[in-house]
Amino acid sequence: MYPDGSKYEEGLKGEWVADQRHGNGVYYYMNGDTYTGEWLSHYRHGQGTYLYAETGSKYVGGWVNGQQEGAAELIHLNHRYQGKFVNGNPIGVGKYVFDIGCEQHGEYTHLDQDKGEEEEEEESVSIIPKWKAKNITTLTLWTPGVAKPPPPEEPLAAEEMPATAVTEEPIAEEPVAEEPVEVGEPPAEATEPIEDLSPPKEGEEEEEGGKEDQVDLVNTSLEEKEEELKESEEAETNKEE
Repeated sequence: MYPDGSKYEEGLKGEWVADQRHGNGVYYYMNGDTYTGEWLSHYRHGQGTYLYAETGSKYVGGWVNGQQEGAAELIHLNHRYQGKFVNGNPIGVGKYVFDIGCEQHGEYTHLDQDKGEEEEEEESVSIIPKWKAKNITTLTLWTPGVAKPPPPEEPLAAEEMPATAVTEEPIAEEPVAEEPVEVGEPPAEATEPIEDLSPPKEGEEEEEGGKEDQVDLVNTSLEEKEEELKESEEAETNKEE
């Protein structure tokens, strides 16, 4: 326990070397903030998590000599920032991840703010990080490293993909043009019944020919009977005379 009310966990949660915080430990600050992680010579150094009691935000990432530095994630209530930190400030390429299911990619640049002339002799330059948004995408996996966001041209390339797919559709439809050939084969089979019908026609012709022959025979027999009647009539007339 320190005079200001802050406390460093000893025992299993805190390590000491030469009467200094060193190794892994938990430190409780007077304002309620908490740091859990690695220490080096009394400074936060290595990997650690800093919890802000007032806002509930949490910094998870690298530390160098007590300052936030390296790849890290700053987690808020409904969104988080993933990127690189230097001297406690975000810098370079990063992204904001929102709980609604999207990401905003961009880059942090540092603006130098000059102080008065009296303070120029000292370290008179304060750094103000400025966020420049570039594009918004769906959620992607983030690993503790400085990963570059997808360039703005990729969404355009993705939009062009449907156009190329449309041009390929006619090529995919080429096999459909061959289907009429397969459909046209059945007519050859349909001609078979026509061949089967031809023999009955020949039979009908023979039947018609037979009928004609019968008619001729009847006609000849009638003629013969008429001749016989004539002859009998002539014979009777001769008898009467």
